[in-house]
Amino acid sequence: MKKLARLRDEVEDWRAVQQRVNDALELAQLDDESLRADLEKEIQSLETELERRELKVMLSGPHAQGDALLTINAGAGGTDSQDWAAMLLRMYLRWCENHGYETEILDTTEGEEAGIKTVTIAVNGPYAYGYLRPEKGVHRLVRLSPFDAAHRRHTSFAQVEVLPQVEDEDEIEIDPGDLRIDTYRSAGAGGQNVQKNDTAVRITHLPTGIVVTCQNERSQTQNRENAMRVLRARLLEIQQEEQEKQLAELRGEYTKAEWGSQIRSYVLHPYQMVKDHRTDFEVGNALGVLEGDLDGLIEAYLRAMMGNGASQSNEK
Repeated sequence: MKKLARLRDEVEDWRAVQQRVNDALELAQLDDESLRADLEKEIQSLETELERRELKVMLSGPHAQGDALLTINAGAGGTDSQDWAAMLLRMYLRWCENHGYETEILDTTEGEEAGIKTVTIAVNGPYAYGYLRPEKGVHRLVRLSPFDAAHRRHTSFAQVEVLPQVEDEDEIEIDPGDLRIDTYRSAGAGGQNVQKNDTAVRITHLPTGIVVTCQNERSQTQNRENAMRVLRARLLEIQQEEQEKQLAELRGEYTKAEWGSQIRSYVLHPYQMVKDHRTDFEVGNALGVLEGDLDGLIEAYLRAMMGNGASQSNEK
């Protein structure tokens, strides 16, 4: 029913665009000078709408239209990196809010002094995974550290993981015998707000060694369900990577997929700039990006990937 609703909305949207085009053509055929300004405004609006829809065409893959799970892990840099992870969380929550996506924080581990060590959020809405997939990788921040008494410049790192949510549980079969489930008491930052009951859940998938924890809900059952959502997503990613590897090896073109040291740098000092190292796309308003204005960076990556795919097809 969820897929049917998405398809119905998409068809209705295209029909609405088609009707707008027909109306604009009728206005143009009237050749009325008084209508020229309105017609030019509508043509510009249609061009913008078609550019937005062209971007959606780039969102390929079986799960691109579905929901996403986004995890942020603080990297090297101590308190600064944990604060950087919290800044990234705020950035993505703002981006989701601006695009009408529903978000749910499934699991958070607070930093000792500030920020967060790790957080996982569910992002629900059309094309959530397709749009967020380019964010996967290491993000680097350069700024004057607010945690340094000398106020020196620091470089911090955080890793962003983006996984597709599994809508059909039958898509990923999990043998209950392959799971080790531990429960413990959840706690907030600095050991505060300790629960009296063992509501937090840790699930270990024995064959792969994947460990998933969830502790944000007060219900052990809810935390267990959320942990299973994350586990299914991680197993789906492993399955997809194995399929891509096998297909590429058959073509004789397989190389191990590695993201490199960082995909993007955010510089706040001595100047402001955000640069994506995969596309060389730059944005001067770094604070605007941190407020959730990611569309230019995401679109540049998707267009670059579409161009690479087209060039590879031409070579073949």
